[in-house]
Amino acid sequence: MQDYQRSFVDLALARAALRFGRFTLKSGRESPYFFNAGLFDDGEAIGVLGQCYAAALQRSGVGYDMLFGPAYKGIPLVTSTAVALAEHHHRSVPWAFNRKEAKAHGEGGSVVGRALSGRVVIVDDVITAGTAIRESVELIRHAGAEPVAVLLAVDRQERGRSARSAVQEVEAEFGLRCVSLITLAELIDLLSHPAGDRFRISEEQLGQLREYREKYGTE
Repeated sequence: MQDYQRSFVDLALARAALRFGRFTLKSGRESPYFFNAGLFDDGEAIGVLGQCYAAALQRSGVGYDMLFGPAYKGIPLVTSTAVALAEHHHRSVPWAFNRKEAKAHGEGGSVVGRALSGRVVIVDDVITAGTAIRESVELIRHAGAEPVAVLLAVDRQERGRSARSAVQEVEAEFGLRCVSLITLAELIDLLSHPAGDRFRISEEQLGQLREYREKYGTE
């Protein structure tokens, strides 16, 4: 287990971005856990999160030239990741994000930041239906750039409409590599081996996570 993974789980639990209980998902499934990146809502939290993203990207070995964040949650994520890459990995990487609606005045267009070019990493929180990633891929390719990877917080490793997860569908459909801070399997392993009170949840909650993974999980 990497230090950035422990830091991410620490932060997610402290900010209640990662919660345990009973949550009904868009799919209709009842999940024993829920992740909401919108709760990293202050300077310290988004700064630490950006460091975790940057560390995961560097460790992945993916070759890239710039970062792109899909509106809306991808905007603070791509910004904080770019800052962390410059401050902690000595790499100043250009970044951009999209507007939901193209601007008709001023400089116009639907992309804010550096013009899309070269190999692009898409920075987002999770992949559910994959809609935001598909839109991002189309936008990047339309600009003449090449999407090469998706950088995520959590890979739920959960089957969608097929035997594959949303992450696996995106990898297969677009030939992208998906890099996550943590997978559900890794989260379960981390929560199963707490150090003192760190990462401690109840045995019942841990059992529910394992059961959910067994029922809906992918390899």
